[in-house]
Amino acid sequence: METSGREAILVELKQKYPQKFASKDRIFGHIQRGARLFIGTACGEPQHLVQSLIEYVTSHPKAFFDAEVFQVWTLGVAPYADIKFKRNFRHNTFFVGHNTREAVNTGLADYSPIFLSQIPDLFIRKQVPLDVALIQTSLPDEHGFLSLGISVDITKTAAECAPIVIAQINARMPRVLGDTFIHVDDVDFLVHHDEPLLEYTSEVPGEIAQRIGGYVSRIVQDGDTIQVGYGSIPNAVLANLRDKKHLGVHTELLSSGIVDLMRAGVVDNTLKTIDRGKSVASFSMGTPDTYKFLDDNPAIEFRPISYTNDPLTIARIGGMTAINTALQIDLTGQSTVESIGATFYSGIGGHADFMRGAVLSPGGKTILALQATAKNGEISRIVPFLDEGAGVTLGRGDIHYVVTEYGIAYLHGKNIRERAMSLIAIADPKFRPRLIREAKEKGLIYRDQAFIPGKKGEYPESLETYRTLKDGTTVLLRAVKISDEPLLKDFFYSLSDQSTYRRFISQRKDMPHELLQEFVVIDYTKEIVILVVKRDPELEEKEEIIAVGQYGINDKHHSAEVALVVRDNYQGQRVGTELLSYLTYLARQEGLLAFTAEVLVENRPMLHLFEKMGFDIQRRTEWGVYELHMRFRGTT
Repeated sequence: METSGREAILVELKQKYPQKFASKDRIFGHIQRGARLFIGTACGEPQHLVQSLIEYVTSHPKAFFDAEVFQVWTLGVAPYADIKFKRNFRHNTFFVGHNTREAVNTGLADYSPIFLSQIPDLFIRKQVPLDVALIQTSLPDEHGFLSLGISVDITKTAAECAPIVIAQINARMPRVLGDTFIHVDDVDFLVHHDEPLLEYTSEVPGEIAQRIGGYVSRIVQDGDTIQVGYGSIPNAVLANLRDKKHLGVHTELLSSGIVDLMRAGVVDNTLKTIDRGKSVASFSMGTPDTYKFLDDNPAIEFRPISYTNDPLTIARIGGMTAINTALQIDLTGQSTVESIGATFYSGIGGHADFMRGAVLSPGGKTILALQATAKNGEISRIVPFLDEGAGVTLGRGDIHYVVTEYGIAYLHGKNIRERAMSLIAIADPKFRPRLIREAKEKGLIYRDQAFIPGKKGEYPESLETYRTLKDGTTVLLRAVKISDEPLLKDFFYSLSDQSTYRRFISQRKDMPHELLQEFVVIDYTKEIVILVVKRDPELEEKEEIIAVGQYGINDKHHSAEVALVVRDNYQGQRVGTELLSYLTYLARQEGLLAFTAEVLVENRPMLHLFEKMGFDIQRRTEWGVYELHMRFRGTT
């Protein structure tokens, strides 16, 4: 319906329900001492109503006292948290925003930590009884229904539970479809005031956020259903999903970034296991262009938070991928989004709802994406244990992936030592030595864990490359990471006695931590260890090492000693050829002139591999071992 038609209906309403269009003094006169007020959420906050309420209190300072104001989050003005209204209002927030952070932490306002999905039940069971709800809606349709527009979340339940409902009717509020409607018969007072809706424009993602977004995009698969939070990192994540196909959306917040993906056809919801064909959300924070896209759009449905954030609902969605940020994570896998130490910063919100629901989803994934440092690089967000006083928003079993600008750590099913090493590997390099030291002291990792600090010990991501084997399998060739010790242990113990003997020229039966360290703690300026990794197509984070190659540089002769071994069941698949070719390429890139190697005389497959590479080979035999000097052709 055109706006002019809705306004005509509004005129009819004024004639039919004159008592609902009362003066503001009469409306706010219904607020009693100690009343509990609810105010709509974030960008859906009824600004005019809030301002009018404050004007009423200013002109009637003794009209009421100790009114408790409940709100999930305020992006607009929050004068009820001002000290000058201390006798009139006490703000109680379910999520600490920047407008109320100081008031909460100085004792002028309260914070009630709770899963967002459970707030409606507080209203329904009257554990938090409401007396008045201040909400904002669209203009009415011809049937007298008002849409809650961009703020359904807990607002709908509040409007259904409060004995007195005051609605600001705003032509700028889009008519969003779904479970968003309330009828004028269920509203006690109507205030018609058109004004721009509050907007939320987060920072443009910088280089660090874009790097994080690029890593997250590797984890998100075609056909996944996503939930993404707000901020520069989530925006960067969404921007990096443009090459995906058939994504679905089930989220609490529908942001401008999600709208962009819908417009681009990346999000079509065709593969969702529930609410197929619909992007489902509970509220929106964006720009006027975003709000316009929501208006009467049948591809979008807004539902109360009790539906969107219910972990049992989320668990029914196959491939549910929850992507959220955090303030801090410790080496055991606990994280906080609520507080910095004892300082309340935000809130539980829907963070835990979605992460726990996604853990239960068939094929679901949870991704915690955060910048490795805070305060311009002065503080590491990855710490041995959460700061004293910090709220544990996610426990050790809630997180699958952690992503920083330095890479991806997979925690699910890992023991504490493996988690700690994986997280240290994606911490800011300047904090890694301290994290290693503190983790040793606290017994989280081996007390003799070696580590090479600085640039020479940093994982060289640029060395990652893909190759195709003889049978068509695609494998990843990458440098070893300090967190690869468990994978290497499995690899070496999978080798036959013959392969182990040929590699080490000894009858070695064990592969203890002390020896494994020599393979994973690498000074990349002096040696290179390259793994050939096969990933499970259904579970990409599950890696299997099928070959290991390495060389150590001999500065005196500007050459390198090379060695490699291929898992028995992959021999004959060109694995060794691809691995040695890549090692040769890397050595020549460094200006090295030759490889040297020791090979058992009976190890004909390895000798054949070296011979077919086209090296100029000189060999000397001693005690059944060839000592090979293999000059690269084209070098002097």
